[in-house]
This record gives sequence, C-alpha cells and structure tokens, in this order.
Amino acid sequence: MPNENSRFNQELSRRRVAQLATAGAATAVFATSTIAGAQNATPNATPVGGSLTLYCGRSEDLVAALVPDIEAATGITLDVRYGSTGELAAQILEEGDNSPAGLYFGQDAGSLGALAREGRLAELPDSVLDLVEERFRSPDGLWVGLSGRARVLVYNPENVDVATLPASILDLPSADVGGDIGWAPTNASFQSFVTALRVTEGEDAAREWLEAMIAIEPVTFDGNGPVLEAVGTGELAVGIVNHYYLYQARKETPDIAAENYFFPDGDIGSMINVAGVGILANSGQEDQALAVTQYLLGEEAQTFFAEETSEYPLAAGVDAIPELTPLADIETLEIDLSDLDDLEGTITLLTDLGLI
Repeated sequence: MPNENSRFNQELSRRRVAQLATAGAATAVFATSTIAGAQNATPNATPVGGSLTLYCGRSEDLVAALVPDIEAATGITLDVRYGSTGELAAQILEEGDNSPAGLYFGQDAGSLGALAREGRLAELPDSVLDLVEERFRSPDGLWVGLSGRARVLVYNPENVDVATLPASILDLPSADVGGDIGWAPTNASFQSFVTALRVTEGEDAAREWLEAMIAIEPVTFDGNGPVLEAVGTGELAVGIVNHYYLYQARKETPDIAAENYFFPDGDIGSMINVAGVGILANSGQEDQALAVTQYLLGEEAQTFFAEETSEYPLAAGVDAIPELTPLADIETLEIDLSDLDDLEGTITLLTDLGLI
C-alpha cells in the first residue's frame, strides 16, 4: 500500500489558518444543505450519468483502479484530482463557491470535520449513514467513513512478553518494554493521534506525554513502514504504527517477527481513524456525488479496500480480511472524529518540542 499517510498535511494547517481568519463572513454563504430527494436513495450505486469532479486525498495508485468500475456502475464521467488530504481540504475552503469539487475523499476524519465546520458539506441521507456505525461517521450526517485504521503498538514476540506491555499508551514512557521504542512524529496518523490526545486529555497532558516520550529517547523514523521493519529485525522492541502495516509486511515476509498489540478498554492508543467522503454543498453535482458514495460503500469497493489496504471496511455486511482482530472486538474511546480538525494546534505543539 502506498504510504499516503507519511505527510499528513501540514499544508492544511498552514493554509487553513490564513483561510479561516476571515471565514466568519464567508461561511454565511456556505449553508449546509440536504441532498434533494436523497431520502429515497438506496445503498447501491445508481446509474445517474453526468460528470463529477472528485478531490481525492487517497493515493492515485489505490483509487485509480476503482475509477473504471465506478464509471461503469454509475454512468458518471469522473474527473479525479489527486493531492494530499489537507492540501485539498484547504483548496476547497479557498475556492469557496467557485470550487469545481462535487465530492471530497479524505484520508483523515479531521479534514472532513474542517470542511463540515465551515458549512461546505451537504447532509447525507439516512440510507447512506445507516450503513456505517455511528462512531465512524459525522454526528451531524455530513460525512461518512469508508475504511478504518487502528493505532497499535507493534512488538517483537521473540524479545517482548506481551503481558508486560502497558494497558495504556499514556504509560508507555514509563513502561519497561525490554528495548527501544520507535515512532514517526511527522506521520499523518501520529499527528491525528496527538490531536485526539489534545482533545480528550487536554493540552497540558498531551505536552507532558510527548515530553516524557522524548526523555526516553525513542528512535525516530519518517514513516510507519520503517518502524514496523525495525521491530521485525529486532532493532526495536516496540513501535507506534497503524495496524495494517503488519499485514502489508507479511505479504512480502510471512514469518516477520512482529505482532500487533491493541491497548484495551477504549484506550486512546488504539483509536480508530477513518478515510471517508463528504458531498460538497451547492455544487450542482450532488446526485453524482451520492451515487459514487453509494458505490464506495457497496460490497465491491469495500472488499477492494479490505484486500488492497488491509484496512477495516466500514459498511455493514462486509468483512475485513480474516487475519485482522474483528472491528467489533476493538473498544474505542468516545470521541467525535470531526474534532480532529485542529491540526494546526498539533503542528504547533510538535514544532515547539522539536519533533517536526
């Protein structure tokens, strides 16, 4: 799987700060709307024809393979514009009413939350929202998750007794894990985790945890993949990554010495973030955007995400790959994933601490 998370989008922070400084007046014209006639929509893609501009924050290597099938199922001609998740969200905010986008496909719930808060997204019909658990969609019905990824502590079972691993990631700095710890502070998912930590535990607690981690001198990497590899070779005892890196690595090295550890009891260390979509309000492309959303929540696309990325499919009735811990068995903390939109605050904190 392409490492599309490796640089989540300091661009959104940088550009959005300037954009939102004057957003108070602008948002009045971005009134949230409900898709006309959408309450009669079905969960399956409907051939509606026409064209749709899709701003896509997921990698072209992944999504391009789906485009012909989407077009065949819906009769829609897709104009897909690829970029980083935050970059494209910031672009939509800057473009305002002149944005050509009809559908936004973000790699992270925080960027979807940012667009929702600025009134850029249309309300989705219940027939779409009800396909996905409440914890993986907007509480206001403005975006819906397509696939999920869990944060985990990957460990080397040859060197680490799983019984010694801490019950909370907050205790990781003081835990005796039998070796070095790896992390990737510039990684998108790590930054989303820190944002969630700030939201749930407060600014001071988030800073204190990061300072405690820095004090034990973890090994720093540019992405999750190298962290997983270093655990597998025994260079590290444990590392903080996303769950799917292990399963991607096993495709190349089936006997890699690594296992995922999920922090129990809804600990923030095993939070689940989502990639998802939101329909742009007043774009004139709402019918096409809804049809594509329905396709992406359908069995074919959901199975594609599960098999190609080893992520969790979020639509009801579609199973993850059998190697994964069942999604129902992962207790998650109660948090509105839309609240992960304050990336600029996280970037500021990580910069202050010299981590990025």
